[in-house]
Amino acid sequence: MPIRWKITILSFGIVLFSILIGGIIIVGHTIENREKSLGEQALVTGRTVANLPEVKEGLMESEGWTTINPMVERIRTINRSDYIVVLNMNRVRYSHPVEEKLGTLSSGKDEGPAFAEHTYISKAKGESGVAVRGFVPVMNEGLEQIGVVVVGNFLPSIQEVLWGIKNEILFVLSLTSLFGIIGSWLLARHLKKQTFRLEPHEIVQLFEERTAAFQAMNEGIIVIDQSGVISMMNGKAKQLLHLNKDYTRSPIREVVPEVRFYDALHAGEADYNKELRLGSTVILYTTVPMKVENEIIGAVMIFQDRTDVTKLAEELTGVKAFVDALRVQNHEHLNKLHTIAGLIQLDQKEQALNFVFETSEKQEELSGFLVSKFKDYSLSGLLLSKVSRGKELDIEVTVDEQSVLKVYPYLLDEHDFVLIIGNLIENAFHAFDEVKREQKWIDVSIIQDKEYCAITVEDNGKGMSSEHQNKAFHKGFTTKGKKGSGIGLYLVKNIVDKGRGSLEIISQTGEGTSVMIQLPMFVKENSYEQTVKNDQRVIDRR
Repeated sequence: MPIRWKITILSFGIVLFSILIGGIIIVGHTIENREKSLGEQALVTGRTVANLPEVKEGLMESEGWTTINPMVERIRTINRSDYIVVLNMNRVRYSHPVEEKLGTLSSGKDEGPAFAEHTYISKAKGESGVAVRGFVPVMNEGLEQIGVVVVGNFLPSIQEVLWGIKNEILFVLSLTSLFGIIGSWLLARHLKKQTFRLEPHEIVQLFEERTAAFQAMNEGIIVIDQSGVISMMNGKAKQLLHLNKDYTRSPIREVVPEVRFYDALHAGEADYNKELRLGSTVILYTTVPMKVENEIIGAVMIFQDRTDVTKLAEELTGVKAFVDALRVQNHEHLNKLHTIAGLIQLDQKEQALNFVFETSEKQEELSGFLVSKFKDYSLSGLLLSKVSRGKELDIEVTVDEQSVLKVYPYLLDEHDFVLIIGNLIENAFHAFDEVKREQKWIDVSIIQDKEYCAITVEDNGKGMSSEHQNKAFHKGFTTKGKKGSGIGLYLVKNIVDKGRGSLEIISQTGEGTSVMIQLPMFVKENSYEQTVKNDQRVIDRR
């Protein structure tokens, strides 16, 4: 059933329940007023009978009911009383609606005070129902009590009360039902509009999805309201800011007093990449105002560990690769200089000279080959450093003689290739951890023609299991333990996808791994334009 009808039925049910409660109160109040009115009426009628001379004279006679009862019955009929009983001081009935009870004794339990000159009202339950009875003493000319007049009126039942006000009840019920239905429908429509026409289960699902996504973010997120009080924060924010508990509903100035949020809240201006130092940790944070209908309702604060940001930047720009290349080059040249110095000290000048010529020739040959085959020095320098790095690790790194790269594939540049080649070779180096072999090798091949560019990196390392192959390109997955970031192959996969290429891993545990990438040199114009149009449609829908 749609939420609108559920709300309408619920609201109308509440209205009916309210009417029922109100009706019970009104009926009770009506019965109470009726009881009070009947009591006052009984006393008035009782005083009228008690002051009649005929009643006073009749009470003094032994069979005075013959004259009292007919007269009292006429008064009872005129005053619409249910019964009037006149008693002498011996409680003998001198009048009664039932003639058989005339001259008999009354045994009422509430009559005692009336024989002591008290006038009062009482309520008693009998066979015919609950009656309100008025007691009035009868006094003679000498102000001596000679009897009691009891006037009784039966209280109406609930059914009789309801029947007596049936017209009013029907009018009120019709009017309240009409307004209740209209009001319930309007309320349901308003609530439906306020909840973007979502059903309750859809709202719950949306809330759970947004909460899960909020907690899964790799950046610390804190949401504050207009007064600077924290309304939401995720686990990453607590981790980065070293918070040991949830500070929701606490002022941000008490939790992190160093942050600036005034510009975002008061001026509506975003504040980007501000530094926050917590001990030895440097955090970058950005504050962005939240606006609804051009009104600032709060701000979102995004926190990032500058170490992670710097690490990612190094991976993206290839800075890490060049730093490693310089370090390896420096280490290798130091080793060679030590070798030459040792030969000279041993007076092996000719052998030292041959070593210099041989080393220089090999280095120049490799450098000349890489420079002639590859378009940019950045990629040549990377491969040269990896070859030298392999020598340090006792791993032979070779570049296929057929390799060539003069033009980059569509949508890719030198930074993309540095990241791809660097990560694949580094992973190949890692494949030899705890592997004991006489020959360790890594082959690199980069071949291109007019249609495709193929990149292949092979090694005879420890290989990969099927489970690791399936997870290799997932963000955060690594087999390097604390040394790995789990982002290298993830970025490689993103670059291959950007270049509309394909990627394949062939690996056998204990034998080695081969990673093959194929990138198209050009993308057909019509398919590319169609892809751009499709992407734009997705953006427009968002």
